[in-house]
Amino acid sequence: MSTYTQILYHLVFSTRNRERSLKAEGRPVLFKYIWGILKEKKCHLYRINGVEDHIHIVFSLHLTISLAALVKDIKLASSLMIKEKNLFLFTAWQEGYSAFTYSLDAKDNLIEYVKNQEERHEKVSFKDELISLLDEFQIEYKEEYLF
Repeated sequence: MSTYTQILYHLVFSTRNRERSLKAEGRPVLFKYIWGILKEKKCHLYRINGVEDHIHIVFSLHLTISLAALVKDIKLASSLMIKEKNLFLFTAWQEGYSAFTYSLDAKDNLIEYVKNQEERHEKVSFKDELISLLDEFQIEYKEEYLF
C-alpha cells in the first residue's frame, strides 16, 4: 500500500518583537526564496504574503517532512539570506509559529485571505488577527506569550 496525504496548512510567524522590518520592496525576494525552500522539500506553495512584521504561507506539506522541521528550515535559511543580502534591517524571526490546517474546499478562500494581507492590516492589527485565528481553531493560549 502507498501513503497518501492532503494536508493544507496556513502558517503564520512574525519578526522578533514584531519589528516592522519586512519592507514592501524586499518582500518579493523573501517570498521567492521561501518558495524555493518549499519546492526543495517537495511541498506545494499556494500563496505567500505578509506585511512588515509577519508572513502567511499557505502550502501542502509533503508526507516525508514534519511541520516543525520545515518551519525551522524556512526560518534559518531565510534569516541567513536576509542578512547576507542585507535585504531588511532584520534581527531575527520570533520563536515559535502558528499553523492551522484546512480542508481542501477552503483553499480558494484561504488564498484570497492571504493575498489581501496589506488591505486587511489597514483595519486589523496582527495581534487581533492572530487571536481571531486561535479562537476560531479553539486553541488555548496565554496572551503574554503571543507578543
